[in-house]
Amino acid sequence: MFNVIAGLLEADSGDIIYRGQSVDGLRGKVGYMMQRDLLLPWRTVLQNVLIGPELSNMPAAEAHDMAMEYLNTYGLAGFEHAYPRMLSGGMRQRVALIRTLINDPDIILLDEPFSALDYQTRLYLEGVLMEAVDTFHKTVVLVTHDIDEAVALSRRVVVLGGRPSQVKKIYDIDIAARSPIGARSDPNFAGYFHALCGELDIQTEVKAA
Repeated sequence: MFNVIAGLLEADSGDIIYRGQSVDGLRGKVGYMMQRDLLLPWRTVLQNVLIGPELSNMPAAEAHDMAMEYLNTYGLAGFEHAYPRMLSGGMRQRVALIRTLINDPDIILLDEPFSALDYQTRLYLEGVLMEAVDTFHKTVVLVTHDIDEAVALSRRVVVLGGRPSQVKKIYDIDIAARSPIGARSDPNFAGYFHALCGELDIQTEVKAA
């Protein structure tokens, strides 16, 4: 699905509707962040972030200043000359997120970007993502198997199931808090969580032996 949206694959049927119009794909309008950070090990943090601007022929000085601003904003100041092997998993994912954002895409595609991280780091990066979305007014499509994450981060959840995958149900999420912890503390959170578990036939009650 992401490859079709990004224009990397052609759909067998159907249409992509973008801002009210049918389009063949959104190549050049999307940022694509995968489960693995896919940083190039021979390039420094700064050089990895600059891949997009280099490919789009952005002036070098402008690209450098923009990259440094992002690195400062997301707590990576001082690591611009470090190589990926010197970073923690959470730091590597922050670099990957910056690399996704720096070319100012209209739509951000996220393929389980935090699934390999510990829970504390995941909460932090979820907060970084939500802040970035609110600051830069981006549309994000997130694929996740984590129901907790889906409810906490989303305004709309599309439940997919079956082979081939089909839309089972769509939930509009009414949670006011715009932080990962705040969303999980919202009184509506548990209701959405249990409803989604029901859609996926996941048992959420544990009976005593």
